[in-house]
Amino acid sequence: MGSMKRSTSCRILAAVGGLEAKLERNSTTTFVMSLVIPVLCLLCVPFLVYRRPTLEWLQTIRVTAGIGSVESPEDKSLGGLLPPGFDESSCLSRYQAALYRKASPHKPSPFLVEKLRRYEALHRKCGPNTELYNRSIQQLESDHSTGPMECNYVVWIPHYGLGNRVMSIVSGFLYALLNDKVLLIHVDQDMEDLFCEPFPDTSWVLPKDFPIENLGEFEGDATLSYGKLIRDKIINNDMRFATKVTLPAYVYLHLPWYSKEWDRLFYCEDAQQMLRKIPWLLLRTDEYFVPSLFLVDEYAEDLQQLFPERTTVFHHLVRYLFHPTNTVWGYVMRYYQGYLAKADERIGIQIRIFPLVPIPFETMLNQIINCTLSQHILPAIDPQEPAAAPSNAAKVKAVLVTNLNSGYHDRLRDMYYEHSTTTGEVITVHQPSHEKQQYTDQRSHNVKAWSEITLLSFSDVLVTTAWSTFGYVAQGLGGLKPWILPRHPRPGVACVQAVSTEACFHAPPDYDCKARKGGADLSAVAPFVRHCEDVEVGLKLFD
Repeated sequence: MGSMKRSTSCRILAAVGGLEAKLERNSTTTFVMSLVIPVLCLLCVPFLVYRRPTLEWLQTIRVTAGIGSVESPEDKSLGGLLPPGFDESSCLSRYQAALYRKASPHKPSPFLVEKLRRYEALHRKCGPNTELYNRSIQQLESDHSTGPMECNYVVWIPHYGLGNRVMSIVSGFLYALLNDKVLLIHVDQDMEDLFCEPFPDTSWVLPKDFPIENLGEFEGDATLSYGKLIRDKIINNDMRFATKVTLPAYVYLHLPWYSKEWDRLFYCEDAQQMLRKIPWLLLRTDEYFVPSLFLVDEYAEDLQQLFPERTTVFHHLVRYLFHPTNTVWGYVMRYYQGYLAKADERIGIQIRIFPLVPIPFETMLNQIINCTLSQHILPAIDPQEPAAAPSNAAKVKAVLVTNLNSGYHDRLRDMYYEHSTTTGEVITVHQPSHEKQQYTDQRSHNVKAWSEITLLSFSDVLVTTAWSTFGYVAQGLGGLKPWILPRHPRPGVACVQAVSTEACFHAPPDYDCKARKGGADLSAVAPFVRHCEDVEVGLKLFD
């Protein structure tokens, strides 16, 4: 097998103090350039052409598993999750992606399906450039409000890398869904042509002429930041009872991992009720704050009906909202068909080394090897025997490695290239890109990151790095319970398996809203919220 150039998928997560910052890896690098290979050349491996695919080529793609093909399932809507009414050719991945993933055992509840259809109707009525949207913009420009309008909005502002962005959009969408608000996302150049529109006959993209400028510069000290307004007693949560009151035209919600205690009062029920009066909420976060919504009594009944299985929230909503555009889908398909399609089993290994919490290369490599061998994900090798020709009936496992550097891929590839496995299986190792560092603000980087997240979601078995939002998105899309590589593994335990596909809320508040006291451990507040397997201070939903 010829050597294959590839690189990795990453996001940034930095640890600072006890909570540790998360700079999300946004993407990875140059996809392997396509090479036309002679049919008889056994030493060459085909390389991908990193170019825009034609619609005709994408429409001819058949999903292959082994050497056969998988027919399109009858239920393209994922149990009613995906709405009807789309031109399928405008976003091929919406209905094709499920063909490449393991079948999900989790079906969306009828209440969730009905709620999504109602939301789509609301979005069509209130979306950009509609009469009601324009009326709401006029109110916004008046610099004050007197209460909710017919159409009320959550404007999402990007923060950190692609994994963080996807998880925070899911959080913002669920918040909007529970409060009958419309979610609009602020798309900079680095996010253009990544995601298909999720709602039929409308757009979720905030128009370029939105009157509030420099959204990306908003921080906790912004004039209309909720925390600042509460701290300075310009507004208070008792305003939720008032019938006539003058309120700001909008309120900015500052909820990244480093938000302050005043900002985090957002998670309390009285704040939720008061903020319902504000027609425009601007949301900036890098967090998956869904677990905090489950702690608000007012939402409990709706959430129970929406998600009878609490641990499927992220799985259902990320598959509903996020579909690669045809451009990205073309990159995904070329790589999949070139390197992964004919394998009997696909293993994803997502590796993220955080700059502020460095792990020596050999330490991480040994942890990966110990994990995959001890859990029988990959077979052992016979170090005394050179690689022998495999039998025609040998099982083939394709390993997809994502990392900013190529070292892990190279060592794993050489390990299985130079030695036979004890089981007789054939192991191939591949890496699409290795950019060496993160380029969060570059679209090309995000295209590669989104492509690699999608490829990881096609895995039969997934290994991820602790704290990695990049890995969370892949597991949510694929409905996978990953094997997590902890930062500080216990002796003899190289990895632990997640109990669900749910993501982790890395930096939850420590304020008990009901007891009105700080320093609280919210994992003890309700039986369905506990600490995460990979983040000791994080919160995660459990059934």
